Amino acid sequence: MVKLADEVRVIDADTHLTERHDLFTTRAPKGYEDRLPRVVDIDGQPWWVVESDGRIGPARGGGVVNRDGDKFPFEESKNNGIDWVHRAAWDHEARLEYMDLNGFHAQVLYPNALGIGGQGISNNVQDPTLRRLTVEIFNDYLAELQDVSGERLLPMAIMPAWSVDECVREAKRAAAAGFRGVNMTSDPQETGAPDLAHRDWDALWEVCADLHLPVHFHIGASLTSLNFYGKYFWPSLHQNLKPAVGGGMLFLNNARVVINSIYAGIFDRHPRLKMVSVESGMGWIPFMMETADYEIMENAPQQAAELSRRPSEYFKDHWYATFWFEENGGDLQYMIDRVGEDNVMFETDFPHPTCLYPDPLTAVEERMTALRPETRRKVLGETAAKLYRL
Repeated sequence: MVKLADEVRVIDADTHLTERHDLFTTRAPKGYEDRLPRVVDIDGQPWWVVESDGRIGPARGGGVVNRDGDKFPFEESKNNGIDWVHRAAWDHEARLEYMDLNGFHAQVLYPNALGIGGQGISNNVQDPTLRRLTVEIFNDYLAELQDVSGERLLPMAIMPAWSVDECVREAKRAAAAGFRGVNMTSDPQETGAPDLAHRDWDALWEVCADLHLPVHFHIGASLTSLNFYGKYFWPSLHQNLKPAVGGGMLFLNNARVVINSIYAGIFDRHPRLKMVSVESGMGWIPFMMETADYEIMENAPQQAAELSRRPSEYFKDHWYATFWFEENGGDLQYMIDRVGEDNVMFETDFPHPTCLYPDPLTAVEERMTALRPETRRKVLGETAAKLYRL
């Protein structure tokens, strides 16, 4: 059997970083120590707060794997703190050790407490100067992680989604700092900015295309998508079943982002722009692309004529998907061929719920070995290496 890590540099396209409690306070300019996000005790529980009393959210461990390496259901672990969670969730040295142990050359990182798409800052920090400073400090910290890891840790820079101009500015700053992509909320209209179909965002798309910064949309990266998460399940279900329902539906919520981006004509105006649908799987993509073709002709034939191609034809040139558990009835190759073997990247979601743990490459070895060798190499690392310029 092929030893996956011996055949290719394996790149994990979706993992999560639990923010250190001192992340902002140790980097705060004079006068901002008590204004920037920090962790305080509220009724015996640690909370991320901003300014004097603005709550961002509980300061949780952000994972389902504990310090001893035991994995628990989400509902049984979600309220545990940073002292409980696996050290690799927040300590970059421990993360690199974990990667070495499990055969990963590199991992892409997304935040936790600040909002998976950075929406926690956009929606909870109101002062414009403090907003910008919070984003800059966080992204500077991420750049440090990438540098100190020798580009094995690849965080995606969060964007100040409340302002197109601020996003353009921060994307340029991120590119100069060596970032390999940006992390965007799917619903900037929540913060008072235009929605992503608005032409004002062309300024950001142009910069991202020119600077080779793929735009990443992680599931749960907006209040809108998280509200869906909390409403899909039937209330009387067992508490452990609720995140199973909500988590599954979050995958499909990213189909909303893909279809909107295509219908909005973004890729006709920016033919070199790349986007990534993160932690949403891939099995839904062929069906939703067929749906996009059918529905636009049924409901908006005039707008369909304004696109240069059928909606389904845009995906392979502009979008990437990540997956970790799908089997497609034992014929994974067929599914990858339908999505596009150059458009699929492997992920583990460590240390979040549903993550592949404790031995992620062994968990997928049988499925990966059944793929064509060139497909296997692309999915496990070559496509990500090309996208992220490794």
